[in-house]
Amino acid sequence: MTVNRFIQIRRDLHQIPELGFQEWKTQRYLLDYLQTLPQDRLEIKVWKTGIFVKVKGTNPSRLIGYRADIDGLPIAEKTELPFSSTHEGAMHACGHDIHMSIGLGVLTHFVETEINDDLLFIFQPAEEGPGGAEPMMKSEMMQQWMPDEIYALHIAPEYPVGSIATKPGLLFANTSELFIDLKGKGGHAAYPHETKDMVVAAAHLTTQLQTIVARNVDPLDSAVVTIGKISGGTVQNIIAETARMEGTIRTLSAEAMQKVKKRIEALVKGIEFGFDCEAVIDYGSNYYQVNNDQAVTERFMSFMQEKEEVQLVVCKEAMTGEDFGYMLKEIPGLMFWLGVGSEYGLHHAKLNPNEEAITLAIEAITSYFYYLSDQGK
Repeated sequence: MTVNRFIQIRRDLHQIPELGFQEWKTQRYLLDYLQTLPQDRLEIKVWKTGIFVKVKGTNPSRLIGYRADIDGLPIAEKTELPFSSTHEGAMHACGHDIHMSIGLGVLTHFVETEINDDLLFIFQPAEEGPGGAEPMMKSEMMQQWMPDEIYALHIAPEYPVGSIATKPGLLFANTSELFIDLKGKGGHAAYPHETKDMVVAAAHLTTQLQTIVARNVDPLDSAVVTIGKISGGTVQNIIAETARMEGTIRTLSAEAMQKVKKRIEALVKGIEFGFDCEAVIDYGSNYYQVNNDQAVTERFMSFMQEKEEVQLVVCKEAMTGEDFGYMLKEIPGLMFWLGVGSEYGLHHAKLNPNEEAITLAIEAITSYFYYLSDQGK
């Protein structure tokens, strides 16, 4: 079987996953590819490990943006694919290799075939953390090339190839990391009265945190507070002087996020008092909700509804996080799920998207951009 060039690009990129703001090989690969294209209608600007690429239209009335994220995850790959990651302990387990190949496919089409409007392709680093969209939005380059509309996709393993799923309004949740460090007093396990046990404190706090959603969030709203990791102590017969709790917060409204954080802080103060210890809270990376513009999304869905090769799905909002929300906060646009039919889901070491989705997405997006450009005459 002949592998088309954008599937091959995906496979090349899949072998070199890099973590946020470390995507130097990835950036180099993208820049090298861009240099193979005709340069007469291209402007390329580098921002940290990301890239802005402007494609000049023939009769522009607006600037249409398209964003593709480029970083990988700290996951050891277990797919056994012939093009598996060559970077130990790192993998494109969220499909950003697919996202990049689609972005390059759409970009290439409009370099080789004219369109009325100007297009801006944003290859964004650090989506998985610590977050590249918000600082990219504040960059001088983005201020110079601020799109009038902006679009992005995310692969969806649970949907079959051919599916495009989205909805107007809220699509992805507000998210925040959560790190809590507790410090007490260690000592011999035979003399607990002389210590301040942080394993016990962490256990109490974990239980208390689970009351926030049940008793402090409106039942008609939605929130998640999860502690995914607890570490503390040294050996079995020494009482732990320190403990660290790591988790995540997810809410369907910005107001609920603030309410949850306020309650976490109150509970932590109670633990400090009750266990005579010190506590430090770090919220790490925070992502704003992905809120699809109503009019833009309805127009997009209406267009995709008419395409025979696309099965449009009106989906529900999800508790997943995406820093594309910072771009949608300032620019009308939308994000959609792209079906890739994988047995294993996002962030799984065996995620294996169906590559047929790449060609379908390139064709769907290019045809939609032509439609937008014609509408803008």
